[in-house]
Formats: sequence, structure tokens, C-alpha cells
Amino acid sequence: MSQWKQIQQLQIKYQEQVGYLYDDNFPMDIRQVLSNYIESQDWDTAANHESMATVLLSNLLSQLDRQCSQEQNFLQRHNLKFIYQQLQTKCKASPLLMAGVISSCLREERRIISTASIQEQGPLEKSMQNSVAFERQKNMDNRVAVIRSSVQMMDQAVKYLEDMQDDFDFRYKTLQSRDPVDRNTEVMKQEVTRLQEMLNNLDFKRKENLSKMSDVIKEIDALIVSQLNPELMEWKRRQQINCIGGPLLTGLDQLQNWFTLTAQSLFQMKRQLDKLGELILKVTYESDPIPLQRPQMEEQVKYLIYHLIKSSFVVEKQPCMPTHPQKPLIIKTGVQFTTKVRLLVKLPEVDYQLKVKTIFDKDLPPGRVNRQFFILTTTTKVMDVEESSNGCLSVEFRHLQLKEKKYVNGTKVNEGPVSVTEELHSLSFEAQFNIQGINIDLETCSFPLVVISNVSQLPGGWASVMWYNLLTDEPRNLGFFASPQRASWGQLSEVLSWQFSTFAGRGLNREQLCMLGEKLMGQQASQNECQVSWSKFCKENIHGKNFSFWMWLDSILELIKKHLLPIWNDNCIMGFVSKETERARLKDKEPGTFLLRFSESHLGGITFTWVEQSDSGEAKFISVEPYTKSRLSALPFADIIRDYKVITDGEVPENPLKFLYPDIPKDEAFGRLYNSQQNKGKMSLLGIGVQHAIIAHKQPSKPGTFPAQ
Repeated sequence: MSQWKQIQQLQIKYQEQVGYLYDDNFPMDIRQVLSNYIESQDWDTAANHESMATVLLSNLLSQLDRQCSQEQNFLQRHNLKFIYQQLQTKCKASPLLMAGVISSCLREERRIISTASIQEQGPLEKSMQNSVAFERQKNMDNRVAVIRSSVQMMDQAVKYLEDMQDDFDFRYKTLQSRDPVDRNTEVMKQEVTRLQEMLNNLDFKRKENLSKMSDVIKEIDALIVSQLNPELMEWKRRQQINCIGGPLLTGLDQLQNWFTLTAQSLFQMKRQLDKLGELILKVTYESDPIPLQRPQMEEQVKYLIYHLIKSSFVVEKQPCMPTHPQKPLIIKTGVQFTTKVRLLVKLPEVDYQLKVKTIFDKDLPPGRVNRQFFILTTTTKVMDVEESSNGCLSVEFRHLQLKEKKYVNGTKVNEGPVSVTEELHSLSFEAQFNIQGINIDLETCSFPLVVISNVSQLPGGWASVMWYNLLTDEPRNLGFFASPQRASWGQLSEVLSWQFSTFAGRGLNREQLCMLGEKLMGQQASQNECQVSWSKFCKENIHGKNFSFWMWLDSILELIKKHLLPIWNDNCIMGFVSKETERARLKDKEPGTFLLRFSESHLGGITFTWVEQSDSGEAKFISVEPYTKSRLSALPFADIIRDYKVITDGEVPENPLKFLYPDIPKDEAFGRLYNSQQNKGKMSLLGIGVQHAIIAHKQPSKPGTFPAQ
């Protein structure tokens, strides 16, 4: 079943989540009318290769144009033509961005489908999506709007103050120009009294305005400390979770809006204070409040501007190799990687000469890492206004590349005791600029990176990335793996399910996760708070095997992605099920009922077990040697199941596989996936689907004929 059809069968609450993914950048109308084409393309790769993105989007536009001409409904045809024109402009301007939008939508759809199938969100996902966060954002919108309104009113108050002062200044100078002989007249005395009243009112207004300004400055300070900075930290935490397969990352545009409006308020207040400074050059007096209070207030405003802009410098796209778009934060030496930084304060005053420099492993303590690297390619680029992101300043480094230093200070570098995949590194970004007389030094850094020199280190590197970003929100704890924290099974199981929804299109249900927990920790795994150590997860071999739990699980992910994806997404593979559960499910089923599960004894293997009845009527179970990537590369697994034959006692070969558990006819389950004509005659005896089974009848509690699991 296609992904879009699965979405149409979801409960309304999940369909509403899907609806939030689509907007004017990528309307749902396109997703609907071109669902087959969209799902059949590799948008993940296209999002990192401009030429591929251009080709895929060109084909998409051609199909959309064809759909417009064939559409019979007048209103729908009108809407599709309008969408076509809008999309054509966007695809031409930013093909990589558009491919990335489609890739993100498809990935988030898979996550929602997976969540719906599990029926219950995990603790991490619940924390990312809750009504409290929504209410908090509404409150933030209101506070920012109130501050903007207060600052606008201060503009009017300062203008009124200036008018009062001009009136006083005019009258005072007029009085000064009078003949000294007339100064003791009654009229002059009245004028002096009037001037004194005006000066008193002017003094009162100055104090009133300064008091109001002080209150607004305090309110902005409180807003930044209590809400804006925490919202930024919350977004960074969501970015961490998204990096390891979690929910789609949103909210950066909203953050940019808050940062920009707050910065605009501060700059407006700075101009108001500058205006007050101009006023006292014309009129001042003893105990004038402006010279007494303005300098301190000006310093406060400059301080807030400095730190607001400094904190708004963020890594929008964490370092990632285009060859592995769904595994960010792993860099292979000699392979190009991309990253992107963004300034959340959108102001015209900084649209110039904002050069960003990248630095690898800046200011690391001596002896912290065994290996040292340098960036081989250009390390400096100029930030530019990005129209597709509401005019923000950003810069994307697309061709960075690392090279390892073989010698440091003339001494050859030797690998130390720390594992390559446990050695964390950082990529820093720096920029400097001046705005309205304020010198600002910008600096931010990526999440910790794992640097590998061989693709065989990729699984271990990804395990490190997952473990770090699951358990800590520290941006630069490069010594994390010197004493790694433990993870609760509730946390870890959720992230493991994300790996399957991200890389294989369908996450794991509670029963599958329970089996994995028991394999990793034993029977205690039923408790979500059960603690798992880093060593147990990734370093120690499974009992009786020569590989770790994670290496075993990662090999299954690779097998699904390369050879079993349609079968997995059609929910035909039970996958993770213990032998006891397998037999319990099959024993009362029709003879020939079978289920598919992953091998526990081989890396990257899938096997099937079917049930038969002995002469005495007891159930017996037969399993086959696992099929690994070497065998599945030669023949699709669906064809293997269709053509599978068993020879017993010299009889005519028969296919014992009749029903996919629980009771789905085999051809109904796999028919659409058959890729070749069914083998016949002698060829079937030579095909991969043929097993010569010397069946030894076993009791239900004992393993089947073939020992491999």
C-alpha cells in the first residue's frame, strides 16, 4: 500500500498532523495528485545534489502540467495551474530547498504512520509536541506584541517631549532677547512664572519618560531571560532529537520573528535615548534626570542588543555528508560535507560584509583527542539574504572537507586508547561586525561530530551520535564518552523505532520493541525505566555471538533498506519475535502458515518458519537458513518465497508456504512484489528458493530442522 493511501486510512488526529506539514511551499494538492511519482523518487539524495534535484523537480512540474490539462473539474484545474506557476518559480530559484522540503514531508509522514501503528507516543516525542508548548508560544507572541506597542508609544512620548522643549526654548529665548529695562515689569514677571511652570512640566515629563523607558527595558530583559533564550534552547534540543530520527524540526521562522521584533524594539529604544541626548544639548538644568539616568540605560540597551544578536547566531543545518543525508554529525575524511548557519535577527543594518569563518576543533584542551584534522577547502564565506527564509541572513558551506594531520610539530600522530567513534570533535563558526556603533563578535558551534576514515566505522559512529544526542543537551561536551551516561529503555526504544521509520519507512510496535529489550537486557526489559549502559548497547558482544547488539540491529536496517523495503512497509515481516512466541503463534494455524523474522545468529539475515502437522496431529516447525544480502542480491525475497520448494524422500518438490501469518494467502501478500517469471522444471532445483529439507519431526518446544536463527 502506498504511503499516501496509508495516511488516508489514519485516524483524524493523525491526518491533522500530516496537514500541518503542507503549506504554500509544498501544497497538499500536489502530494495528492502526484503521490505515486513523489513516493517513487529519492528525495533524500536529491536534497543534497542540485543536478538531481533539478531533474526530479523538472519531471514533477511536467507531470503536474499534464495533470492540469487532464483535470475535468474547473476549480481544481484553476488551483493546479496557480500552484504550477508558484512552484515553477520556487523550483528554479532553489531546487535544493524544494527537494529538502519534499524529503522532510515524506520522512515526517512515515514517522506519523509509525506513531499511529504503535498507538502510543514515546516520552521524547510527547515532550516535543504538547499543548503546554503551544500555550507558551502564544504567550510569547503576546508579550512581544505588547513590548512593540509600548516602544511605539514611547516614540510618540519622546516626540511630545521634544515639542514641549521647543516651546519652552522659544519662550525662554524670546524672554532673553527682551530689553533689560522691561524685565521687572509685571508682564515679565508673569512670563517668568509661566516659564517656570513649563520647566517644571518638562522636568516631570522627562522623569516620566525615563521611568517608562526603564520599565520597557526591564520587560525586554525579562522576556529574553525567561522566554526567548529558553525557546532557543528548546529549539536546539528539538534539533538534536531531529538529528537522530525524531519529529520534523519546526519553529525556526517563529524564533526569527521573535528575535527580530525584540531587536527592533531595542534599536528603536536606542534611537529614543539618542534623541534624549540631543535634547539636553539644547535645554538642561540643575537635577536634570536625563544626564543622570540616560548613560546607564543606554549601556543596558547596548548590552541587550549585543547578547540578543550574539545568541541569534545558530547552526540551522548540522554538518552532514550528502552521501548519508539521514546520518548527520558523522564526517568521513576526504568526503565533502555541508552545513549552514543563520542569523535570526533580520535587520537591514547588517546586510553587508558579514563574513563567517569555520574552525575545526577550536580551543581543545591538550591531549583531549588522539587525532587532529584541518579543513582542506575554503573556510570563509559571506552571509547573504535568503529570500526563501523570510529574508534572513544565512550562509551554507557546501564543499567542506577534512584531512587528518599525520604529523603534529614534526611528530607522527598515533591512535590512542580512545575509540575513533567515541572521539568527539566540534566545528565552530565565527563572524564580526559593527551595527550602530556596537561591535559584535558572533560565535556558534555544531553539535559534537564523529570523524571516521572508513565506511566500516559508520555504524559505530552513528551509535555515538544517537547516544550523545539522546542523553545530553550540552552543546560541546567533547569528553562525554570518557564516562557515558546510561539510557532508560523507554528513551532508547523510542530512538530505535525512529531508526526504522527513518531508514526503512515503518517504525517498530510495542511487541517488537519488547523482544529487542529482552534480547538486550533480559526479562527486566518490560520496565521502561530499566537502565542500559553504552557498553551493553554498542561495545559488548551478545552472549555467544561475535557482534554487539547495535551491530546486529544496524545490519538488519541495512538489509531492509537495500533488499526488503516493500515487504517491510507492507507489514509482511514480523521481524523481531522470539522462538517461543513464534511457535506459540503458529502452532494452532493452518499447515503451511509461515512468518518472517530476522535472524538472531547472523548479521543481516532474514528467515522464515512454517508450521506442519505430524502424523500424530502435533504441530512441528521448520525454519530455513537465513537469507543475507549476498543471496538477496541475486533474487528478490518475494520471488524466493513464491518459488520456494522442499524435497522430502524423493517426492516431487512442493512449496510448503501457503499463508502469511495469520491467514493471508501467500500470493495476496506478495503478488504485487513478484519481479520475475516463476521458475519451472530443473531450474527450480537450482534456484535459491529451493531447500533440500531432511525433516526431523520435533516437538513444538524444540527448534526446527535448520538450526540457524
